[in-house]
Amino acid sequence: MIEELTRRYLDAVDQALPGYVRGLYVVGSAALGAWQAGVSDLDTVVLTSRPATGDDLARLATVHAGLPRPPHLDGVYLEPALANSWPTDRPVAPFVVDGTLRTGQPCGELTPVLWLTLRRYGIPVRGPAVADLGIRVDSEQLRRYNLDNLRKYWQPRAATFPAELAEAAPDTVVDPGIVAWFVLGPARSHHTLTHGDIISKAAAGEHLARLFPEYADLARRAVRWRGGAAERFTATDLVAAGDSVHAVADDAWRRFGG
Repeated sequence: MIEELTRRYLDAVDQALPGYVRGLYVVGSAALGAWQAGVSDLDTVVLTSRPATGDDLARLATVHAGLPRPPHLDGVYLEPALANSWPTDRPVAPFVVDGTLRTGQPCGELTPVLWLTLRRYGIPVRGPAVADLGIRVDSEQLRRYNLDNLRKYWQPRAATFPAELAEAAPDTVVDPGIVAWFVLGPARSHHTLTHGDIISKAAAGEHLARLFPEYADLARRAVRWRGGAAERFTATDLVAAGDSVHAVADDAWRRFGG
């Protein structure tokens, strides 16, 4: 599926914009050896030969709209200037989320985590070897990004769970994807802070289980759900997921926030 999707994308973009895509690299779960059919999308980094014009962007939007889904082919487009600087300040750049091209807005996908993933695990489909791209990852930027992500993204969202679920019965069934998202996402950031490396969501479940054994069962159920098992999650599980977010974030700030 991964090879077929990248081939179809390259065939379509080369026809629509000959010479525009000079490099295509697979990142995300596929690069980490954790891609799962029916669950994972395909994340990419695309190097272009020039900045995109309005006509280029219109053609790119058509290309992405015409690709089969799921899975979606997501990713970021880097014109030469951005590919030489590996930015982490979220500049405006074209990017694709859930198969839809977005333009004219800051690209939140451009982070130190993306560059670390690309440098260590990126799979070249077209273009130079990853080692020849000159990717730079600043360790302090990586540390700060993950700490801020835990405190500014994950914790505020988890803080809403008690009020949202106040009138729900403890055994009320909830969306398993939401539980898995909050159980596994923060643990990945914690692992990066601890080891300076990137892991899959499945591996993040084991990291959380080792870090906080009280959440081990919840973490492993989340991993099994991502693997296709028919796991059932309740309001009680979602509250516990929120508690795990705070436990992970507070531990990370205590250890690495100096």
